[in-house]
Amino acid sequence: MKRKHIILILIACISFAACEKLDQQPQSTPSKEIVFGTESGLKIATNAFYSLDFLPKNSTSQDAMSDYLAVKAVPDFIRPGAFGANNSSGWVWRDLRQINYFIENCNNPAVPVAVRKNYLGIARYFRAYFYMEKVKRFGDVPWINKALNADDPSLTAGRDSRAMVMDSVLADLDYACANIQATNDPSRTTVTKWVAYALKSRICLFEGTFRKYHTNLGLTATAERWLNESVSAADQIMKNGGFSLNTTGGPGASYRQVFTSSAPNSQEVLQASVADASLGILNEANWWWTSGTYGAKASFIRTFINTYLKIDGTPFTNDPAYRTTLFKDEVKNRDLRLKQTIRMGDYKRLRNGQLVPAPPVFSYTFTGYQPIKWTLDDESLDAGALNTNAVSLFRYAEVLLNFAEAKAELGTLTNAEWAATIGALRARAGITGGLATKPTVVDQYLVNNYFPGITDPTILEIRRERGIELSLEGFRFSDLLRWKRGQLMEQEWNGFYVPSLNTSMDLNEDGILDVAFYQGTQPAAVAGVTYVNVSPRIGTANAVNSQLLKNGTSGELIWMNEIPRKWDERNYYYPIPLADLQRNPNLKQNQGWQ
Repeated sequence: MKRKHIILILIACISFAACEKLDQQPQSTPSKEIVFGTESGLKIATNAFYSLDFLPKNSTSQDAMSDYLAVKAVPDFIRPGAFGANNSSGWVWRDLRQINYFIENCNNPAVPVAVRKNYLGIARYFRAYFYMEKVKRFGDVPWINKALNADDPSLTAGRDSRAMVMDSVLADLDYACANIQATNDPSRTTVTKWVAYALKSRICLFEGTFRKYHTNLGLTATAERWLNESVSAADQIMKNGGFSLNTTGGPGASYRQVFTSSAPNSQEVLQASVADASLGILNEANWWWTSGTYGAKASFIRTFINTYLKIDGTPFTNDPAYRTTLFKDEVKNRDLRLKQTIRMGDYKRLRNGQLVPAPPVFSYTFTGYQPIKWTLDDESLDAGALNTNAVSLFRYAEVLLNFAEAKAELGTLTNAEWAATIGALRARAGITGGLATKPTVVDQYLVNNYFPGITDPTILEIRRERGIELSLEGFRFSDLLRWKRGQLMEQEWNGFYVPSLNTSMDLNEDGILDVAFYQGTQPAAVAGVTYVNVSPRIGTANAVNSQLLKNGTSGELIWMNEIPRKWDERNYYYPIPLADLQRNPNLKQNQGWQ
C-alpha cells in the first residue's frame, strides 16, 4: 500500500505540472525533485503517458467508419450538409503539455545521462504519436515543443507547415529508436525499442504515401525519403527484433488466436493493451460486435469479402458465377483468415456450457458477414464490458506489411522480400499459390472496385493483403486517406446473395434453417428461422434504415443506400472546431470547411 501511495503522489505531481491552468507553473519543489531526481520517478512519470487521451482506447471498434463495414447509421462526416466546424472535435492539446513538461525537466544530473535519455526517448515517442494523430486529422498544425504558459504568444500563433512538423516528428522518432534501452518486455505492455521502430515504420509509410498520392501538397519529391525511412525501421525489427508470425494451431486457428488470447502472443505482438479482471480492466469487444443495441451492428460488405483469395492463391472473382454464389458456398476454399474473421461454416459458440452452431444472426448483421475477429466464443460475455482478451497495438504482421508496401512504392521489392512478407502472411492463412514470387497479372476486380489508378500488380496485391490482414484493427480509414481513396467511403453497403423471397436458407449447412427474406406479409414461422423484411419502403415514413434486395425480389442485400454519402477533397482533413477557431483566428480553417 505504501508503494501504491508513493506512485499516486508522483503521478499527481507530474499531472499538476502539466495541468490546463497554464499560468500556474510550479517552482522547484521537493515533489518535482522526487519526480525528476530518480530513475523510479522518471519511470512512474512516463508510465502516466500510457493513459493519455489521444491514444486508442479500444482498437476493436476503431474501424466503424471505414469503406468495408456497413453500420447502423451513415457517418455524418460523409453525409452532405451534416458535418462542419460546429460539430468537429479533436483540437485538444493538454496531453502535449504534459509530455513537453517532462521533456523540459528531465535534466537532473543526479540521474545518469543514459537513464535520462531512455525516458526522454519514451516521452518523445509519445510526442511523435500525438503529433501524427493531429497531422492525420487536421493537416498543418502548430509545432509546440515546450510547456506553454497562459501568456505565451505561441497560443495565438498560426499553424506550421506539414513539412516542418513532420520533420520534427521524425527527429523525435529517431531519438526514441536510438535511446530507448529496453528491447524486450515479457508483458508486451510497454514501449520498447522495437515498438518505437514499429511506430516509425507506420508513420513514415503514412507520410511517404500521403505525399506521393496527394500531389497538391507540393511534397511529392520528398515522398521517397519517408518511404526509405519506413523500410529501414521495419528492417531493424525484422532482422534484430526476434519476432515471428504466430503459427500455433495451424492455418485454421493461428491468425484469430492472436486476437482472442488473454496474454499477448509473445511471438507476434510487440505491444498490447492487456485486460486484468482483478482490477476491473476489461474490454467490450463481445458487447460491441454482438449487441443489437450497443454497438454499431457493423458487418463487412460483400465487395470487400470478395477480395479474399481462394486457397490456391487465385482471385475468387475470377469465377464469373461469383456474383450469384450463395453464402454457404462462397466461403468455402478461401483464405483461412475468412473463417477466423466472420461467422461461417462450422463456427460454434458456448451457450450454457454447450458448444452450439452459430451462423450469422440477422438481428445483428445487415449483410450476413458478421465479424468474430475480436470476440470470444462465450455468449455470456456479450452483455457488457467483460472481455479478457488482449488488444494488440503493434504486431509483427503490420511490420511486414509496412516493409513490403514501402519497398513496392519505391519499386525495389524483390521476390525474396515478397516471400518473406506477403508470402509468409498468406502461407500462415493456408494459401498455397503465389507465395514465392511477386505477381505479374493485375486483378481487374481490385482495379475496378478499389484502385482504378494503380497498374502495378504488386502494389495492388499488397493493398489487398493489408486490408485483409489488418481488418478491424483501426488502420483502414488512415489507409484510405494516404492512398487518396476517400471516395471508397461512398461505396454501396451490400451483403450476401439472396436467390429468392420466402425461401429459408441454411447458412452453415448444419441442417437447420437460419434466415428467410420476405416482402409484404411475413410467411408462417418456422422454428429457428429469422425473418427479414426487404419490402421497398422508399417514399414512406419508414424509408430510412431500409434493407432491400438489389434486384427487387432477389440479389445482394443492400442496406441504407437511400442515405446520400459524399466524399469531397475537403474530407481528407477534419475542420478545426469552431470554438477553437474563434479563440485563435490565426489558425485559419481548412480549405472547403469555411
